[in-house]
Amino acid sequence: MGGLGGRLLMADTRALVELLRAPAAFSVPGDVFAGAAAAGRPIGARACGTAAASVCLYWAGMALNDHADRFVDVFERPERPLPSGRVRPGTALAIAGGLTAAGLGIAALSGGVRTLTVAVPLAAAVWGYDLAYKDRTCGPAVMAAARSLDVLMGAGVGALRAAAPAAAVVGAHTLAVTVLSRGEVHGASRRVAATTAALSGTAAGGALAVLGRGRRSTPRPQRAFAAALAGLYTWRFGGAQAAVARDGRADVVRKAVGAGIMSLMPLQASLIAGRGEPLAALPIAAAGPLARRLARTVSPT
Repeated sequence: MGGLGGRLLMADTRALVELLRAPAAFSVPGDVFAGAAAAGRPIGARACGTAAASVCLYWAGMALNDHADRFVDVFERPERPLPSGRVRPGTALAIAGGLTAAGLGIAALSGGVRTLTVAVPLAAAVWGYDLAYKDRTCGPAVMAAARSLDVLMGAGVGALRAAAPAAAVVGAHTLAVTVLSRGEVHGASRRVAATTAALSGTAAGGALAVLGRGRRSTPRPQRAFAAALAGLYTWRFGGAQAAVARDGRADVVRKAVGAGIMSLMPLQASLIAGRGEPLAALPIAAAGPLARRLARTVSPT
């Protein structure tokens, strides 16, 4: 039994789901849709194909993350698939490589050169973060850049400027979550919680600013819907960060990081609805409750 298929058959299905952080994938398509909406592109088959490519690259990053952390996780996260022995290191690396290739291939098929031109640096950012930058001071910024590129991939080359504000909003949120995640093992201070709260507040404010830019062409009910989604984002992630400010223990931080991942969906939906695509925003917003339910079984962090 050889190749990637053989490796997958030898691995436990639940372990693979945990390796890929499956519930967190619900937070990915909204990046692409937000970029497409900002660029004025229809959110149809092409955008859905690009979103599939984005999910592949995201899952590749999750598998590569655990491969890179396999020695540290023996002490800090022994329950994870690699240190627990349920997934072999070679399998995780093969999955990361296979999903990266799949993501780039799907990007090329769905959007051609316009999409692939952004997908390639996105894949490079994913691999660079996991293998070189994650533990450095610049690590959170690299992760934020990766999610910003995800938004820009939805817009494609030629519409990057139009999608830049939405990319900055998602990047600010990702920066907040990544900074907070550094306290998942040893806890976080009030200063860290205050810093991430400021970043997520900037993200919410940015979403409202993007909404303001489109006020002439977006009907009032859609603007109200988008503003409500931005408020929901602030309430969910802000409350989790307030809990960290009161009690910075590692388990509280992990819950806040999970809340940050899941609260990205209403933020993305706000960006999409604010640019005149409320029907496309609905499934992104609705995915949040489903993802949170699944996260009770499989950790998204």
